[in-house]
Amino acid sequence: MAQLFFKHGAMNSGKSIEILKVAHNYEEQKKPVLIFTSGIDTRDEVGIVSSRIGLRRPAIAVFDDTNIFECVKNQDEKPYCILIDEVQFLSKEHVLQLTKIVDELNIPVMGFGLKNDFQNELFEGSRYMLIYADKIEEMKTICWFCHKKATMNLRVDDNGKPVYTGDQIQIGGNDSYYPVCRKCHSNPPL
Repeated sequence: MAQLFFKHGAMNSGKSIEILKVAHNYEEQKKPVLIFTSGIDTRDEVGIVSSRIGLRRPAIAVFDDTNIFECVKNQDEKPYCILIDEVQFLSKEHVLQLTKIVDELNIPVMGFGLKNDFQNELFEGSRYMLIYADKIEEMKTICWFCHKKATMNLRVDDNGKPVYTGDQIQIGGNDSYYPVCRKCHSNPPL
């Protein structure tokens, strides 16, 4: 029976590498998958899932008007699994499309992304994944500054100083965000 999975973690917790690993495992068994990623993630280029360790591969870019359900339904060959990177950037409607893929097409869907933003507010996609997912798993990493588990993302400016206000979405990697524990988020040792 297919299920909707939400795997979330702070920056640097290995979400993108996990997608690439899962895809490889399916495909090694001759079981095709479809990989999607948010069209607003332009760190590498649009429509690419890439990990910090250098692995990358093409994906279907999701924009506001993308109907993920129809895209999956209209495939010539039924995929064995749907993998979504940067699921936090999806809309409620996109998440509901993922539930239809699971419930109507009987295809498992695994969404990977951040749970909360740099101000510790839920992203829209994450909020609805938390509501609708059958299984939720935290991917763990350690705080940039101490030995505790990182549960938050600290945004920093070009000088490495903490930023606590601004737009929810600002695409960036280690140059803009650090995975941190709650204590270091409030009082980073910079």
